[in-house]
Amino acid sequence: MKFVDEATIEVRAGDGGNGCVSFRREKYIPFGGPDGGDGGDGGSVYLQADSSVNTLIDFRHARKFLAEQGKKGESKNCTGKSGDDLVVMVPVGTMVHEMDTDELIGDLVRDGQRLVVAKGGFHGLGNARFKSSTNRAPRQSKPGTPGEKRHLQLELKLLADVGLLGLPNAGKSTLIRAVSSARPKVADYPFTTLYPNLGVVSVSAHRSFVMVDVPGLIEGASQGAGLGIQFLKHLARTNLLLHLVDMGPLGNPVEDIATITGELEGFNADLAGRERWLVLNKTDLLPEDEREQCCRDVVQAVNWQGPVFEISALARQGTDVLSQAVMEFVEKRNAPDEEE
Repeated sequence: MKFVDEATIEVRAGDGGNGCVSFRREKYIPFGGPDGGDGGDGGSVYLQADSSVNTLIDFRHARKFLAEQGKKGESKNCTGKSGDDLVVMVPVGTMVHEMDTDELIGDLVRDGQRLVVAKGGFHGLGNARFKSSTNRAPRQSKPGTPGEKRHLQLELKLLADVGLLGLPNAGKSTLIRAVSSARPKVADYPFTTLYPNLGVVSVSAHRSFVMVDVPGLIEGASQGAGLGIQFLKHLARTNLLLHLVDMGPLGNPVEDIATITGELEGFNADLAGRERWLVLNKTDLLPEDEREQCCRDVVQAVNWQGPVFEISALARQGTDVLSQAVMEFVEKRNAPDEEE
């Protein structure tokens, strides 16, 4: 299934039903009086987060969503039927913007969370509502109000605890395959990952975290080179970034680290300043007697101050240690403050 993370839709709530002008007409009751009923309320349009929906691809073709209109009132003080609400399912993590004003209407981050995006029209009033001691036979009614109409921009930002970052072929997809059940495409050429992949990493019983793998960056990505920064927004909700670096004989890890750091800073200062761990991948390709020194040289060359892990995602060496460390970080981050 093709991944789609942006869509534009039009939503329109139902109009309120008009009030009715009617008078009671029964045998032996010559002055029955007004009995026109109110109309029904128009249906509203809701967006609801659903964990079973993964992308916005359904909105590629279905772009207009109309709620049911309220029915008009009837005689004998019968109220018109209210229009049914329309509930549209979207992925968890969807941000909703008003296109005309660029206003953020809401952010659906929990499964089952619901957001009203178009309010249904209010019902009209029948002539029975206008009866008074001085107006025994009112012939006036009130029409229902129109429902709201909006043009919306939907933007999906995946929810994950940890994000993988690095150049193409750094081993991000291989790592997420090694530690989770996700099966992104892996090949020996750049840009095999064309859209984000989510994987649940289970460390032990009832202990797991969510990892996201985004397409690799290249130099100039913040200016639109390669796949650009289209998918970097999916790292915005993560608490931890794992910066994967190719330590193979043909790689240049020091230059690669500088490239990614520069692109992060060019994209978003907040993302560049987020907690980031250095993961030196493909260490199994280095001579065993030189492996330790090579890793140490890279860390010193870039003056890395944070945690460093040496792994081989393909051989699954060091991946358990990395997963355990990430799990502890996530648990500590999510633990409630003792003082509270």
